[in-house]
Amino acid sequence: MNLRPALILIAALLLALGGSSQDSLSQLNHGPNSPPKPNPGKDYVGDEACRACHQDAVEGFHRTAHYLTSRLPDRDSILGDFSSGNNILKTANPNLFFRMEANDNGFFQTAVQGMEPYISSRTERFGLVVGSGRKGQTFLFWKGDLLFQLPVSYWREVGWVNSPGYRDGVAYFDRPVIARCLECHGTYFDSLAPPPPNRYRQTGFVVGITCEKCHGPGLEHVEHFTSKSANPRSDPAILDPSRFSRDRQIDLCGWCHAGPGVALLPAFSYVPGEPLDKYLELPRPDPNAPIDVHGSQVEMLRKSRCFRSSSMTCLTCHDVHVTQKDPAAFSQHCLGCHKAESHPKMAHPIANNCVDCHMPKQQTSLIIFNRNGRNASPVVRNHWIRIYPVATVSSEPGEANSK
Repeated sequence: MNLRPALILIAALLLALGGSSQDSLSQLNHGPNSPPKPNPGKDYVGDEACRACHQDAVEGFHRTAHYLTSRLPDRDSILGDFSSGNNILKTANPNLFFRMEANDNGFFQTAVQGMEPYISSRTERFGLVVGSGRKGQTFLFWKGDLLFQLPVSYWREVGWVNSPGYRDGVAYFDRPVIARCLECHGTYFDSLAPPPPNRYRQTGFVVGITCEKCHGPGLEHVEHFTSKSANPRSDPAILDPSRFSRDRQIDLCGWCHAGPGVALLPAFSYVPGEPLDKYLELPRPDPNAPIDVHGSQVEMLRKSRCFRSSSMTCLTCHDVHVTQKDPAAFSQHCLGCHKAESHPKMAHPIANNCVDCHMPKQQTSLIIFNRNGRNASPVVRNHWIRIYPVATVSSEPGEANSK
């Protein structure tokens, strides 16, 4: 799509506000979508524009897993070890290994296959890093305007591993990255008309979950507050999810935490505060069907008696602007309704950690790494709040191996 003159003017404004080339008008859209609203990407300004007035909030948010869920590749964002001896992934095939390399031209994965003198290799460059690294990371590469997953990923507990979806002992680089994946791990990508479904404009994307992912496009807000006649009490544009109705708050989180769903409108067209079901169809699972702990947090929360018996939302416990890892802090929300003295086995240490028993970390079956002939899956916090058998509670976060 050709740039419209209005987009060029917006780009100039974004550069004046100090946005990076990555953020600057990164949001070239598909053009007007069908109702209810057009794609908001063209009015994004980037987090640097937010920082001018909200420095502390931006600084804190930039340390969260949401913000770090995708990044451009560099020595800080890629957590795998490139040093000699630690940059090799051996496979179940004795004639195949992968080598990770870093040099002045970037970061690379090479599959080396065969026996001397019949050696063949293929090298691809890291294009994007997906995952904050709290559990692991996977990596994407560009082939023209097509985006694929690299065959080697990183898992914090192990190191270099075969990427989910790739079979151990085989060298191939053809797993496409669809827009729904990027929609949950990035703020904006401009999808080009399919087929194939993994075509994107290589310029103008916004990695990570940034302020505007949840607060909506900031251009009008910034223009208002940078004008000399701005009324500090007036806020004509920016969205405050804490003021959304309960259903709209759940919809906003469910955009990425309620499963893959079926797109009704193009990816990245959802506007916070709108009903999600106009953009994404999320079929209700059979009540007796098992729900995986990865990516289904909203559906699991809805099954909880705590949710059904109260007005709680995701924001009741989560402040997405800061890093939250302290179980005791979450327990304070539980004790707002549940009295410690009424718990049949409650002792003071237990009262400081309700979540590990009633929302245990459990192994996902949707993300499976393969290494040395063994499968390994990360553990994810279960959001179905209830009483669990002791055997289901993981005492080793991030480590779960299966044969």
